[in-house]
Amino acid sequence: MEDLRNELGEAALAQENEAAEDKTVITKDMVVGDILQMHPQAAFPLMNCGMGCISCPSALMETLEQACIVHGMDADEVTTYVNAELGLIEA
Repeated sequence: MEDLRNELGEAALAQENEAAEDKTVITKDMVVGDILQMHPQAAFPLMNCGMGCISCPSALMETLEQACIVHGMDADEVTTYVNAELGLIEA
């Protein structure tokens, strides 16, 4: 049982490290849920700029651009901000 826990823990760490190393730049046509799966650390900058509903069901279907429209935000500005916060582009 202990071996299984260690293996599961190592697998989770490997996935976490893989996600942390993903350098895919976020675009406004990406689905919010996909962005969060690819870059879990994107949750904070998204919430920080006013995208408080990142965990709502529509996040699984809406693109970042659609979510920005709903919240009255400029999708290009949000995309640039999140990418810069994640170090995916130079600010």
